[in-house]
Amino acid sequence: MVIDCASAQLTPRARSDSDSPSSSPGAGIQTTSDRNFFSSTILHRERTCFHGLAWLETLAYAPAQKCKGRMRGLPPKTGKKVAPAPFPQGKAGSKKAPKNPLIERRPRNFGIGQDIQPKRNLSRMVKWPEYVRLQRQKKILQMRVKVPPAIAQFSHVLDKNTAAQAFKLLNKYRPETKTEKKERLLQEATAVKEGKKKEDVSKKPYTVKYGLNHVVGLIENKKASLVLIPNDVDPIELVVFLPSLCKKMGVPYAVVKGKARLGTVVNKKTAAVLAFTEVRSEDKTELSKLISTIKDGFMDKHDQARRQWGGGIMGAKAQMRTLKKQKAQEAALKI
Repeated sequence: MVIDCASAQLTPRARSDSDSPSSSPGAGIQTTSDRNFFSSTILHRERTCFHGLAWLETLAYAPAQKCKGRMRGLPPKTGKKVAPAPFPQGKAGSKKAPKNPLIERRPRNFGIGQDIQPKRNLSRMVKWPEYVRLQRQKKILQMRVKVPPAIAQFSHVLDKNTAAQAFKLLNKYRPETKTEKKERLLQEATAVKEGKKKEDVSKKPYTVKYGLNHVVGLIENKKASLVLIPNDVDPIELVVFLPSLCKKMGVPYAVVKGKARLGTVVNKKTAAVLAFTEVRSEDKTELSKLISTIKDGFMDKHDQARRQWGGGIMGAKAQMRTLKKQKAQEAALKI
């Protein structure tokens, strides 16, 4: 084959005896300059072997191989090569702020044994004390299980503002401590020894009454003017009858949060029930207002709640399953 560089076409050439490897070297060279290069190479380098002839043969056909970038024996390429799209230019004037060379970037590695991990809420993994687990389980059970009305009524408590007024009045009538009682009895004994009346030395203190049996007796005798019951007495059977007893005897009552809060009033850890009997003349108006507020805002409002069952509140997953079933039933009815 001979390559015509002018026409860039491959034209066949008749093979002669001189093209064989056994013919004289340099027979395949076409131009005079190529022949001169061939003879000088043979004379100076003495490359008379077959490999030298093959190397010289490639030199002779080198101009044809470089013609228009086409390889010998391959058809010409068609079409044009599409240039790649230029990179999108940034917005005018958007230049990066110069970095402070004094501030080094220190990326953190949160792998095992590397940098300190960020703070997370690990309360789910804490092994809580037994009393914490019990009270949480109890709360969940009270939400899930159906609660009878007699017990469910203790979930309705007095509102925050009215409860604050009640405790403000209770703190004025806290019972005396052991030290105060000892001093009072000593003064009375000294007065009796001197021939005086003990009522002249120390007047009878007005205090709030506490103790379950004591308060039940006051309610039955209609001596209690106001009864306060905590909502978290354990066991609840101790006070479950008190609302019905107060309603039957016509004594106003209210359910407040926290047996421990009532216990602080009477210098105890907890208190099952507290009751007002007598108050000083300057506090009678405040007590009457408190009783009227409790009757209107608590007793009348929660009278219907005393007949309703409580509990039966399922978890989020169970509620979603129930809702999904309801939607499926509604869709089936529409079809």
